[in-house]
Amino acid sequence: MNFRLLWLGYTLSAFGDFVVPAALALAVVRATGSASALALVLACASVPRLVLLPIGGVLADRWSPRTVAIVADVVRAVVQLVIGVELVSGAFRLTDIAVASAIAGAASAFALPTGGPLVTATVPTARRPRANGLLGVSRGAAGVLGPAVGGTLVLTIGPGWAFLVDAATFVVSGIALSLVRVRFAPESRAAPLPLVSSLVEGWSELRRHDWLWTSLIAHGTWNLSAAVLATLGPLVAVHRAGGEAVWVAVAQAGAIGLLLGSLLATRVGAPGRFGIRPRRPVLWANLSLSLYAVPLALFAVPASAPWLVVTYGLALATLGFLNPVWESVVQQHVAPAKLARVNSWDMLISFAAMPLGYALAPVASSALGGDTVPLLVAAVLVAVAMTGTLFAPGVRNLTLRTDGGAGMPPITEPTPATDPAAVGRPRTATPETVGR
Repeated sequence: MNFRLLWLGYTLSAFGDFVVPAALALAVVRATGSASALALVLACASVPRLVLLPIGGVLADRWSPRTVAIVADVVRAVVQLVIGVELVSGAFRLTDIAVASAIAGAASAFALPTGGPLVTATVPTARRPRANGLLGVSRGAAGVLGPAVGGTLVLTIGPGWAFLVDAATFVVSGIALSLVRVRFAPESRAAPLPLVSSLVEGWSELRRHDWLWTSLIAHGTWNLSAAVLATLGPLVAVHRAGGEAVWVAVAQAGAIGLLLGSLLATRVGAPGRFGIRPRRPVLWANLSLSLYAVPLALFAVPASAPWLVVTYGLALATLGFLNPVWESVVQQHVAPAKLARVNSWDMLISFAAMPLGYALAPVASSALGGDTVPLLVAAVLVAVAMTGTLFAPGVRNLTLRTDGGAGMPPITEPTPATDPAAVGRPRTATPETVGR
C-alpha cells in the first residue's frame, strides 16, 4: 500500500506537469506573439530550479523528505491555481506568469531530490529496480498522454484549465503522500550540519564513486547534445526532411520509446524467464546511451523521415531504460544519509548543460552556415563521452543486487508515532509519514 500511494502521487503530478508546457507556450504566444516573452517565462522556471537543487538536497537529507515533498506540492498547487484562475478569467499579465513560473521552478528544486530517499524508505532493496521502473513507466505514459490532453484543453476550453488540472494533481499528490507511513533505515538519520558543510559532504560522497561522477559528466554531455537536437531538429525536419509532420512523428516516437524503455526496466530483478539481471548495469546503460549519436548524425545528413523517426525512438528507449536502472544503482550504493544531496548534484550536473546547448546551437548554425556541422559535433560528443566512461573501473565493475542481499538495511514495518510533534524535525528514531 505504501508504494501504491507513492506511485499514485508521482503519476498524477507527472501527468499534470506534461499537461502544462503546451498550455503555457500557447498562452504566452497567443497573448504576446513574442518568442522572447516565451523564452523569459521558460528561463524563469528553469534557472531557479537549477540554482536551488543542491539546497533542496540538503533540506531533504536534513529533514523528512515527506515534509519537503508535501510543502513543495502545496506551493506548486497554489502557483498553478493562481495562473489558471488568471487565464480563465481572461486576464494575462506576463509579469505574473514569469513570477509564478519562478516560484514553481524553485519549489520543484526542493521536490526533485526527495525521490530517491522516499523510494528507499518505502520499497525493500530487492524490489527497487522494479519500483523505479514503474515510476519510469508512469512518467513515460504521462509524456505520451499529457501533451495530448493539454493540447485538447487549450483548443477547446482554454489554456487556463490545463493549469487548474495541474494544481489538482499536486493537491491529490500531497494527500497521497500524507497517507504513507514507513520507518527510515537507521543509517539515514544524519545530524544537521551547516549549509555549506552539508553541500560539501554531498559533493564528497559523489566524488567518492568514480562510476558516479564519470557517468554524470557523460550524462551532462548527452543532455547538451539533446538540447542541440531539440533546437536544430525541428528546422531540419521542416525545411529538409519533409515538413512539420516529420518533427511531430519524431517527438511522438521519442515519447513512445521512453515509455517502452521504462517498461523494459520493470523487468530488472523480476522473477521468471523474462526477468533481467544486468551484471554491469552502468556499463551497459552508458553504452546504450551512445546510440543517441545515430539520430544526431542522421539529422545532420539528413536521412529520410522513417530513419529519423525510428532511430530517435530507439535512442529514447535506451534513456527510458537507463533512468530507472540508474536510480536503483544510486539508491543501492550511495550512503542513505547523503542520498538526497547526491541526487541534487546528479540532476544539476546532468541538466546544467542543456541551457548552454539551447544557446550555442543557433549561434553555431549561423556561424557555420548550416545545421550539419553542429549536429555532427554533437553526435561525436555523445559517442565519445558515453563510451569514455568505460575507462572508469567502477563503471566496468559495478553490479546491481536484485536479491535483497546488498545495499541498504531493510526497512522495518511502520509503527504508530510516539511523538506526533516529531514529524518534520531532523530525523530521529520516531516513525513518520513519507512520500514522493
